[in-house]
Amino acid sequence: MSQNNVIVAGGSAVRSQSGEGRQYLAFTLNGEVLAIDILQVREIIEFGALTEVPMMPDTIRGVINLRGAVVPVIDLSARFGRGASAVLRRTCIVIVEVVSEGGTQTLGVMVDAVNEVMEIPREDIEPAPTFGARIRTDFIAGMGRVNGKFVILLDVSRVFSVDELAVITGVPAVAAASN
Repeated sequence: MSQNNVIVAGGSAVRSQSGEGRQYLAFTLNGEVLAIDILQVREIIEFGALTEVPMMPDTIRGVINLRGAVVPVIDLSARFGRGASAVLRRTCIVIVEVVSEGGTQTLGVMVDAVNEVMEIPREDIEPAPTFGARIRTDFIAGMGRVNGKFVILLDVSRVFSVDELAVITGVPAVAAASN
């Protein structure tokens, strides 16, 4: 496994001084802008060589060596049922920490491009829409209004639920959380 170059270090972000808004890391996936709370982002790295793991679902692209730790990389496009992402010039991996009952799990999230860190005031965040009982929206933390458009704010703990990923991969949740 090759060592990846760090582009942006995270994890030390703080909330805005006014307490009115939150900071989010905005990124592009399949032409859409999505965002996650900056406090859940550890760092952003260039897309490098992945080690593919046999018999894993399409959602898990492989693993990387992150300073000696084995970190699984999730293809967010495949996770959302849109097929595997193509690796482009701006493709990168966002390292996030998912907190679950079993502890904290570090995961890499493959995205098309990282755009910016943006602050969205509370009054510009709408609750997740409801589409009926058959369409899942539990992974959406809200809809942020930015420059007249909506940005989907993802709930990292639900998008990358350690328990749900364990079911997908066939690894018991306790073992997945302890890695």
